[in-house]
Amino acid sequence: MSGHIRVRAGAIIIKNNKILLTEFNDPYRGVFYDLPAGGTEPKESIIEAVIREAKEEANIDIEVGPLAFVYEYAPHLNNEKYGKTHTLVMMFECTLKKGSIPRLPDKPDPNQTGVKWIPISELENVELYAKIGKQIKEYIINKRNIDLLEEHKLLQKTI
Repeated sequence: MSGHIRVRAGAIIIKNNKILLTEFNDPYRGVFYDLPAGGTEPKESIIEAVIREAKEEANIDIEVGPLAFVYEYAPHLNNEKYGKTHTLVMMFECTLKKGSIPRLPDKPDPNQTGVKWIPISELENVELYAKIGKQIKEYIINKRNIDLLEEHKLLQKTI
């Protein structure tokens, strides 16, 4: 049985007042940017998905920090502008591992043309895949992390 909501996970990476974004050039939308993110795969945790997506889309190794925010795309409430798949996206505050330098991967996603550091001050002026530039800026200023509880890491209480 498959679920009716797709789960995506992604990385918010800030360095020197810039945010790391992936760049795409779509024949219908033109140039737009996204955070390194994507859908979870079978038998993959959310954290594993964040790490994999960062590697696949920006060729980087990361440390995954706390959950920054969650957003939802409900097709029926958005005139299906991004398709018919109901999606829940969990974005995590992440840091680059030492020596990791972002670059376009050898086999990028279709239409992916770059990996760029965009100044936070310009975030609301770029076309983001999801219109969350204002929320990202607010998050950077007023961090309100949420703990992600992972069942396999919880201590088992003995009776």
